[in-house]
Amino acid sequence: MAPSAIDDKPPTAPGTKSYPPANISPAKETRFESYIEPRADGRKRALEQPGSAAIVIDNGSSAVRAGWSFESSPRFSIPPIMSKYRDRKLGKTFSFAGYDCFADTTAKGHIRTAFEAGTGIVSNWDVMEHVLDYVFLKLGMNEADGAIDIPIVMTEAVANLPYSRKSMTEIVFECYGAPSLAYGIDCLFSYRHNKGKTGLVVSSSYTSTHVIPVYNSKAMLAQATRLNWGGYQSAEYLLKLIRLKYPAFTGKLNISQAEHMIRDHFYVSKDYDSEVGKYLDWTGLEDRDVVIQYPYTEEVIVQKTEEELARIAERKRESGRRLQEQAAKMRLEKLMKKEQDLEYYKKLQSRLADETKKETRRQLDSHDIKDEAQLDKIIRELEKAIKKARTKDVGGDPEEEQGQPDFGLLEIPDDQLDEAQLKQKRQQRLLKSNHEARARAKAEKEAEKARIAEDVRRDHDRRENDLDSWLEEKRQARLKTLQKIKERDRLKQDLGNRKSLASQIRMKSIANLASDNPTKKRRRGGDDDNFGANDDDWGVYRQIAVGENSDDEQEEEDLASSLKQLEQDLLKYDPDFDYEQTQEAQSDWSKSLLHAFARGPRPLNAASQAEINQIHLNVERIRVPEVVFRPAWPACPAATTSCATSS
Repeated sequence: MAPSAIDDKPPTAPGTKSYPPANISPAKETRFESYIEPRADGRKRALEQPGSAAIVIDNGSSAVRAGWSFESSPRFSIPPIMSKYRDRKLGKTFSFAGYDCFADTTAKGHIRTAFEAGTGIVSNWDVMEHVLDYVFLKLGMNEADGAIDIPIVMTEAVANLPYSRKSMTEIVFECYGAPSLAYGIDCLFSYRHNKGKTGLVVSSSYTSTHVIPVYNSKAMLAQATRLNWGGYQSAEYLLKLIRLKYPAFTGKLNISQAEHMIRDHFYVSKDYDSEVGKYLDWTGLEDRDVVIQYPYTEEVIVQKTEEELARIAERKRESGRRLQEQAAKMRLEKLMKKEQDLEYYKKLQSRLADETKKETRRQLDSHDIKDEAQLDKIIRELEKAIKKARTKDVGGDPEEEQGQPDFGLLEIPDDQLDEAQLKQKRQQRLLKSNHEARARAKAEKEAEKARIAEDVRRDHDRRENDLDSWLEEKRQARLKTLQKIKERDRLKQDLGNRKSLASQIRMKSIANLASDNPTKKRRRGGDDDNFGANDDDWGVYRQIAVGENSDDEQEEEDLASSLKQLEQDLLKYDPDFDYEQTQEAQSDWSKSLLHAFARGPRPLNAASQAEINQIHLNVERIRVPEVVFRPAWPACPAATTSCATSS
């Protein structure tokens, strides 16, 4: 009996205990087990006791069991399936039945069943005849000269169709020449074998569940009740629950696996209503949670020893030192080259001061310099680069070392300047604009620092003078931040659903933007939509932006950091606020009911392929078997239907 959630156990704290290894079971499927040897000893014993021995065949829709009436257990059990295919290379046709169909990969792709899916009625008589051939062969009846010389007792479904019974009778008598054939219902055979006379027989089979009253050893089939729920429907229901629980699961799920899960790990609860309410409690969850491991390919990570890690770290440090030395050497060489160039150009400038215009032009052309203004610019840039390099080596702010730029030409009228000076004036105007922009940015940065410092000072004063009001303000700010985070999460989920209102509004905005036709030719003073005149107009791009093009991630980080700072202040100064009330504690996996439901009592390692390919069975272990007593849960059609006996 599996451990129950209503059994008394000492409470333990989930966050502090060390869990035992997980209860991991591999995903099982129906497969070929072993070859079944034909045995003729049963036929010999049956012939020795004529009139009191018979072949017993339990013809079920999930398994066909066959044996002898004088033995307490069947000789073998096989699924009622067959497979037939032709090998073109060998030119032969191969036929398989029962578990032998799973012995060959090609045969598995041609499997057919004898019964109609979800029912206990035989619909494929070619397969049924092939299964009977297999059964009689394994029972050793191949020595009976092509006929069955032993009486047969066979089970059938409750209220079996007359056509189905007629077809089975024809096959048994005409194909196999059996001396006699008797039909019966398996649950009534069992009730009679256990010496029952009056009672209520509940038979839960593979495709249905029947309740049959028996009075004075006589079954009252006219009063029987049928429930369209059995092992097949239970497996289908379990697959639906698993797919709903793990929508992103990539493993292969099929009916055969679900049937093995039900047989190996499920049980009927003694008190379902009481047990299901406590099933996901941390106490004892590691015993109730069953992990089904599906096949996966794990990335092999080679673990290095401490000595190897130390050698690798030392090589990295040595490589870093060499790179730093090379970089310093290259910086020094560049600095020396710039100093030499600066000295050379200064000497050139001093020589040009005493030369004629023709000689000056000749020397400038020989150095690929346009004019003296360009020479002055080269000297200034070299001085600036040398000063910046030296400042970087010795430390300090390079902007503080720079002096005020010269913008003298901006004060001189254009009619007093030549062509070269006018060009230099335009350059100075551009440099002045950049210089003023940097100065404004620096001033704004300093003002922002001053504002933050002032806010911190005011916040400190409010906390010192009126702690209660300050705490209430922090609490309200925390609630507003949490509400914003919830709204953003809800909006993300809505945008993922194309039928949601948020997604429809976004698509309408995109359609409206796409339908705006641009004007053929822009004329001065012509019609314009004035888009952008209002700052709110640009919000349409934030409204339709999703993914990498949106600012969602940055805003989400800002909200998270703001919430963390508020909670740190409350933890420090509010005696009524503890760690359990923080967002970090509330989002802890060990306090999440959904985590316990989907991943059990252990943290999930998203990088582990083994854990990604696992299915956790907990509540399903008692939920699926409980459907027999509460058939309305899976909304199965015709939950309760009266059955009439066949004519």
